[in-house]
Amino acid sequence: MIKKAENIIVGISIGDLNGIGSEVVLKTFEDSRMLEFCTPVIFANVKIISFVKKTFEYSLAIHGIDTLEQIVLGKINVLNVWRENVDLNFGVNNDAIGKYAIESFVSATKALKDGKIDVLVTAPINKYNIQSDEFKFPGHTDYLNQELEGNALMFMVQDALRVGLLTDHIPVNEVASHLTEDLINQKIETIKQSLIRDFSINKPKIAVLGLNPHAGDGGVIGKEDDIIIKPVIKKLFEKGTMVFGPYPADGFFGNGQYEKFDSVIAAYHDQGLVPFKTLSFGNGVNYTAGLNKIRTSPDHGTAYDIAGKGIANHNSFKEAVFLAIDIYNSRNQYAEISKKPLKTKEK
Repeated sequence: MIKKAENIIVGISIGDLNGIGSEVVLKTFEDSRMLEFCTPVIFANVKIISFVKKTFEYSLAIHGIDTLEQIVLGKINVLNVWRENVDLNFGVNNDAIGKYAIESFVSATKALKDGKIDVLVTAPINKYNIQSDEFKFPGHTDYLNQELEGNALMFMVQDALRVGLLTDHIPVNEVASHLTEDLINQKIETIKQSLIRDFSINKPKIAVLGLNPHAGDGGVIGKEDDIIIKPVIKKLFEKGTMVFGPYPADGFFGNGQYEKFDSVIAAYHDQGLVPFKTLSFGNGVNYTAGLNKIRTSPDHGTAYDIAGKGIANHNSFKEAVFLAIDIYNSRNQYAEISKKPLKTKEK
């Protein structure tokens, strides 16, 4: 179903309240024109959001609700996920605050699963203070991968620059052992389908970066590129997937080669995120591709060093909202055009 823009419900998990999350969320919706594109629902507590609003002297109006059935379209809704008062201390790592971040996130994820919200945008969390007996995940993506359908993939997006990862939050010394034919096939297929369904690119061109320096230099600097990565790319290309590589990673972004492709796939976290953030920091979005539901987030962390000062840049969070809406619309349009035409009645 194609919804009118203002009827798209954007759920927002509040993240670490001692970081810049609540600031960038409210700063984004301080611009009333945002309500022409969606209806936000912040999963937190009216008292704490009112405190943040007063702290930064924002003039936006918020609408407190106790159930998702009380959402008012065209308003900034704040769902009371908890009732008790929370003491904030901007810039401080606090385990108690981490529990509220996860309470917000888990509640928002359930709403996403149940179809009570259309998309989810997550404010930054601290990966250390969220850990507990109930939540033992390194971050948002792993939990979403458990709760939703599909295979999650970290996909960094800024306009036409899109960088995916074969491996993400694992130690560098374990990357090579994780690179199997099945994994590489799965990741490339996930990105291909995301480009088609989420970004409306009918015949996407995908570049894969090599694991080793100079993509192994013919086996002189490691054999994984020739033995594992290259054969997978060859098989997929022969089956019709426009995938190329592996390319040496060192000059790929510096010489603008990435501009020839609809997406680049890096072998590990920093190989992809260092150039991505260098080129787009402040405007990039972390999109969790490969799942049946849509989640985006800004490309930065809690930024304790500037929390509470009112100087946080909200562009990345705003772009995360816009990307989530765009993908939501793209998926609906893809579903419409993919419907099988009615069979003609046989004579």
